[in-house]
Amino acid sequence: MSRLRRLVLSDRYFFVTCNVQQTRESLGDADFRILARVISARRLEHEFLLTAWVFLPDHWHGVIGVRYPKTISLVMESIKVSSTRQINSGREDAGKLWQGRFFDRALRTAREYNRAVEYIHLNPVRRGLVAKPEDWFWSSVKEYSGSLRDETTRHPYLLIDRVLLPSDERTRI
Repeated sequence: MSRLRRLVLSDRYFFVTCNVQQTRESLGDADFRILARVISARRLEHEFLLTAWVFLPDHWHGVIGVRYPKTISLVMESIKVSSTRQINSGREDAGKLWQGRFFDRALRTAREYNRAVEYIHLNPVRRGLVAKPEDWFWSSVKEYSGSLRDETTRHPYLLIDRVLLPSDERTRI
């Protein structure tokens, strides 16, 4: 079976999904805190934007903006390697935490971007974890529903980068 090659693109927003290995225990609050710290540290190192995110027990999603010469593959590999080490250390465990491949989609229009953000924020509801998106702590949904000046809507562990998109959803981004 051949492996599909990943497009090498930069200067784009990507909708990404990273799944936990099926043989591994589900992620919990302590693991989510580690993952948030790792993503924050990798953002500083690789200078990417994180504009929406959600952590769930068996996977996480994000909208990540990568600038040339960095690539989404570099960013995701960095996050996966560092978070695996730290979560395994905290659990006193070993081995692969994440599935070998991650899923990504380059977002081409403002409509695709908005749909990806909506999908991310509704994911905990669709999975039956909460009744309303705002009830899931490990998500950027509150930052989308609050004002720019309201500090109570900012997540204490992982902040988003705010970006302005064209109002016409058909506009390419």
